[in-house]
Amino acid sequence: MKALEWLLAADPAVRWQALRDLTDASAEAVAAERARVATAGWGARLLALRREDGLWDRGTPDTEWITLLALVMLRDMGVDASSEQARNAVALVRDNATWHNPRAPWNGRPVFAGEVEPCINGRVVTVGAYFGQDVTGIVERLLGEQMADGGWNCEQENGSTRGSFHTTINVLEGLLEHERATGGSAEVTAARERGQEYLLERRMLRRLSNGELIDTAFTLFSFPTGWHYDALRGLEYLRAAGVTPDARVAEAIELVRSKRDVDGRVPLENPHRSEMVDARLRDLEFGLDEREGRPSHWNTLRAMRVLDWYERGR
Repeated sequence: MKALEWLLAADPAVRWQALRDLTDASAEAVAAERARVATAGWGARLLALRREDGLWDRGTPDTEWITLLALVMLRDMGVDASSEQARNAVALVRDNATWHNPRAPWNGRPVFAGEVEPCINGRVVTVGAYFGQDVTGIVERLLGEQMADGGWNCEQENGSTRGSFHTTINVLEGLLEHERATGGSAEVTAARERGQEYLLERRMLRRLSNGELIDTAFTLFSFPTGWHYDALRGLEYLRAAGVTPDARVAEAIELVRSKRDVDGRVPLENPHRSEMVDARLRDLEFGLDEREGRPSHWNTLRAMRVLDWYERGR
C-alpha cells in the first residue's frame, strides 16, 4: 500500500491531517474526520484513561508530567480544542494539575503557570495556547530568556552561554502556537524569527563553529519527540511557521528523503520512552501501535508534508 493510501486508512488522528495537508479534500470532509479524534481510536482511548479529577496517572508521583504528555499527544493528534470533550478535559487539568517538587519554589503552582526550565515551559505554552489557556506570563518569561545567539537553553542558569537545539525547538513551537491563538505581537514574532535563524544558520544539524554534525540523534526521527530535537521536528516547525525553504534546509530534506521505503513510508527511530505517554500508561491499555524500525504513520505524515512544503517553496 502506497504511503498516502496507508495514511488515509489509519486512525482518525492521522487520517484527518493527511486529508487536510496532502489531498484536496473539502473543508467539510476534513472537519468531519477531525471531529472523530475525540470519539474514536487513539484520541478517545487516551481521554478515557483519565482519573475522576481529569488527570492521567498510573500510581506514581509524577501525575503532572504524564498529564502534560497526554495533552501534548492530544494536540499532536489535532483534537478539536473547541469540542466539548477537549474543553472539559482541559478545564479539569487547569483546576486540578499542579507541579510537585517539594524542593522547588514552583511546588504546588498550577501546571499552566509553568515552572522555570524553558524546554518545559515551551511545551506548557504549546498546549496551553492550543487549548485556550492564558500562558502570557510564561511567554514573557521566555522572551527574557532568549540568548545572544537566538536560541534558548535550560542550562543557562548553570552558566551556559549558547543555545540548545532541544530547548530552542520546544520554545519555538510554543511561541508559534501562542501567536496563532492570540494574534501575536511584534516582540514574540521577532524572538521566534531569531530562534528559527539559530536552527537555519546551523543547517538544522551542524555546529556553527566547524560544520560538524552536532549529534547523530538529530538524524533519527522520533515520535513523540518529547523534549528532544531531530531534523524532522525542526523542518516541521519551519513548515508550520510558513518559512520559505532555502539552501540551508537542503541537507535535512535529503535526509528525510533517504528514510523512505519503496512505498514512501518512514520508520520510527530512536523512541524516547520516558517521553511517550503510551509507555508511561502501559498498564492502562493505551498505545499508538508504532514500533521502532517499522513504518510509522506519524513520521510518514510529517515527512510527506515537509517534502511537499519544500517542493512548493522552491
